[in-house]
Amino acid sequence: MDLIYELGSVFASVLPLTFWNFLDIGVLWYIIYKIMFFMRDTRAGGLIKGMIIVVGAYLLANMLKMRAVVYLLDTVMDVGFFAIIVLFQPELRRTIEKIGHSGITKLNVFTNETPSELISKWNTAIDAVCDACEDLSASYTGALIVFEMETKLGEQIDTGTILDASPSKELFGTIFFTKTPLHDGAVIIRDGMVHAAACFLPKPTNEERINKELGSRHRAAIGMSENSDAIIVVVSEETGTISVAENGKLQRRLTKDDLKKYLRDRIFSEKLLKMSSSQNNDEEKHLFKRGGES
Repeated sequence: MDLIYELGSVFASVLPLTFWNFLDIGVLWYIIYKIMFFMRDTRAGGLIKGMIIVVGAYLLANMLKMRAVVYLLDTVMDVGFFAIIVLFQPELRRTIEKIGHSGITKLNVFTNETPSELISKWNTAIDAVCDACEDLSASYTGALIVFEMETKLGEQIDTGTILDASPSKELFGTIFFTKTPLHDGAVIIRDGMVHAAACFLPKPTNEERINKELGSRHRAAIGMSENSDAIIVVVSEETGTISVAENGKLQRRLTKDDLKKYLRDRIFSEKLLKMSSSQNNDEEKHLFKRGGES
């Protein structure tokens, strides 16, 4: 009993668990959570994952007494902190601004959507985009549609107008009609919903190497695909050609059926199948597989 008492006294002296301690820890975790919550919509979201991996590797190397690795990672973390501030200054500024404009009541930690509901929304979005592209192609109406994948496109979304609308052929036709305010820019689809319109996309890194026949929409699509894992659909207003950009490459002259197959194959990929299998539900697995094969 004396030993237990002594250990309890030492623990209490190191970390006195008073109300103010709990409040202090709670405030700290809330600040960390809010920063991570807002940075997930930017390129810096991937940076957070990288930092966690580096810190984990550093702790493991310390435990295993790997002096060379510890020294290397220690140097990387010392220099990396200042590099992060310089490289991600715009993202950090926007994150702090969002924290200032948000309230506690807006905190949304969990989503109520099941995999089957999400897959149904993606099915609807793909069908609507393909139907719309067929009509837009026939009328030589330009369009630029971005499917957000793992890399969040908060920077591009901030340049446009938030819609959060259900996708439909009529909606895309209205947005890209040349006399509407939202036609000049890209539509971004997030989680199967038309999240934003009239968004500006980044320029490609080697613009001088791109075919001079390609217009601004195709160049913006290539630039966006170089900066993220997004899938970008383009309809040319000059030729009516339907194209898809991914990983810095452009595939041109797609038909409606080609486009639908491409989008289904890419969006209903192994990642979504893994997400479905984690639910241990045979019916949801079937929905994911059927979505990719339709």
